[in-house]
Amino acid sequence: MNKTLYLKYGKRIFDLMFSLFILVFVLSWLSPLIAIIVYIDSNEFVFYYQKRVGANGKSFKIIKFRSMKGVPPTNDPLLSSEERDRITRLGYFIRKYRIDEFPQFFNVLKGEMSLVGPRPERQQFLTQIIQYLPKYQELQELKPGITSLGQIRFGYADSLEEMLRRARYDLKYLNNLNFRTDCKIIFATIWVVLSGKGK
Repeated sequence: MNKTLYLKYGKRIFDLMFSLFILVFVLSWLSPLIAIIVYIDSNEFVFYYQKRVGANGKSFKIIKFRSMKGVPPTNDPLLSSEERDRITRLGYFIRKYRIDEFPQFFNVLKGEMSLVGPRPERQQFLTQIIQYLPKYQELQELKPGITSLGQIRFGYADSLEEMLRRARYDLKYLNNLNFRTDCKIIFATIWVVLSGKGK
């Protein structure tokens, strides 16, 4: 399947099939357990919603299991290194194993995200990335992904420099966008999750 056909039909079909499998066989039993533990740990609503930039600049609300206490500033978003004091005890664990990102499969079902694609950034950070890497604008034509090359290599960025290094890996995806690449990134992500190599 060539790139055009895969982008138009194959990628969405793959997204739906994989997401439904995870939702039925994993999240159906994992979500209630995580929800109870998150509530006990933080005494706050178990899901966390945040506005991100989607395909072609259309914003959407990303869904995550809560890993931090309180609400981050809306006008001056912080990097992950600046928010560490808000991470709960459970938060460190579910972030390390990327469990906090599992609810994003609902975003995929809704058509707001894809399994593999550029990281869904907040507008302020996206503006900075494009300022330094203008070609990154081309990635914004794609749906953001639950995982990406950049996420595998860096995970949560602790500085603008690290964010740009992660973005450069995501740019490589533009030239290698096909079913085989998506499968390789997904399998690499599964290894990161199972080995606890996330940060």
